[in-house]
Amino acid sequence: MADLKLNAIVAHRIEVSSDLIILRICPDGWELPDFIGGQFAVLGLPDSSPRCKLSDDDPDAPKGKLIRRAYSISSSSKNKEYIEFYITLVRSGKLTPRLFHLKEGDKVFLNQKYTGTFTLDMVPDNAHTIFMGTGTGLAPYMSMIRSSLQANSDNKTVIVHGARHSWDLGYRSELSTLATICRNLTYLPVITRPQLEHVKWGGSTGYLQDIWVNGTVAKIADFKPTAENSHIFLCGNPSMVDTLQEILESEGFTEHTRKISGNIHVERYW
Repeated sequence: MADLKLNAIVAHRIEVSSDLIILRICPDGWELPDFIGGQFAVLGLPDSSPRCKLSDDDPDAPKGKLIRRAYSISSSSKNKEYIEFYITLVRSGKLTPRLFHLKEGDKVFLNQKYTGTFTLDMVPDNAHTIFMGTGTGLAPYMSMIRSSLQANSDNKTVIVHGARHSWDLGYRSELSTLATICRNLTYLPVITRPQLEHVKWGGSTGYLQDIWVNGTVAKIADFKPTAENSHIFLCGNPSMVDTLQEILESEGFTEHTRKISGNIHVERYW
């Protein structure tokens, strides 16, 4: 039963939409370790925990085990009060329906070691940074920005976030405000289902790979991203990631790996 020890508490729950939540998790009796913006942590709940109403039924009987999954951290690495997560509901999933059932004050498991190499460590000081993400692929970018953004730097930071609907654009208010007060930060929200909006959408529409190809990113960033001046981060839907990576490589960008120092940084969620 020691493996089922729930060592953290839900301090705050924000419902972005019916399928998206932001959870702030505080340690219970221990201190949060250091981490780097862009890294991930592991959350867990017992398999006997209840599931939310919007989820599919779970046919498996509880076995007294802890269900664990890794999630990118969205909070600043300088914040030692809580760890924040931006989570989408997978209705047939094992863990997210249980996480969506959590209320403020409920207990949860939070691993005390955070890992991952999807960070700004490999980006030169003189390079522009472009974050391309869909859905909760925005989470690591929020952590990077909250941890490391230098307002009014000569190096530009561009965030392009895609979602189906405007109400699925988590952190939109915060990013819009930051883009207003930081001259070197540009935020571009993009949706794919404008015909379903309750109020006419006046922003960009389509898939992120198309937004890149048609020049929208370069236009709103006010510079031409090249392999010589920019590092590109890709996170979210695998189709977007694979397609956009192929496009970028045709333009002279290269993927960063352990063996090759490149300017495309990729995080695949599934």
